[in-house]
Amino acid sequence: MAIFPEKDWFFKLKEKLNSDERYAEIARNWEWDLLFVIEADEVLKETLSVYLDLWHGTCRDVKIVEDERQTQATFVLSAPYQNYVALLSGKLDPMQAMLTRKLRVRGNMAIMMRNVPTVLDFVRCCREITDGFVGIAAQK
Repeated sequence: MAIFPEKDWFFKLKEKLNSDERYAEIARNWEWDLLFVIEADEVLKETLSVYLDLWHGTCRDVKIVEDERQTQATFVLSAPYQNYVALLSGKLDPMQAMLTRKLRVRGNMAIMMRNVPTVLDFVRCCREITDGFVGIAAQK
């Protein structure tokens, strides 16, 4: 099992997105890329930025980004590691996370809000590859 936020976790996410028929159908009109900024906290010692190129129900690319300023993603999602853990473990609702700014979104919120089913299904795929969720904190 891949452990969030290790590099393998993101590659497993890419495989999941590219093989999940439900996601492919729901996200068929999504054509925007994302940059995840997982901010360092007491568990994750260094901030990690990961780029996902999402296009019409597929994930075309995943890259670990050394300098987020060099990546022009349509959406940038930032939160401390523990907030991502809460989101991926089902303790935090994705829409509530965005509305309360526990997950900060930079980009066109009108597009995001018009695509709530895609956002929710993307999170479903993330949760499914965690299989009960195992993160860095669980290893210690």
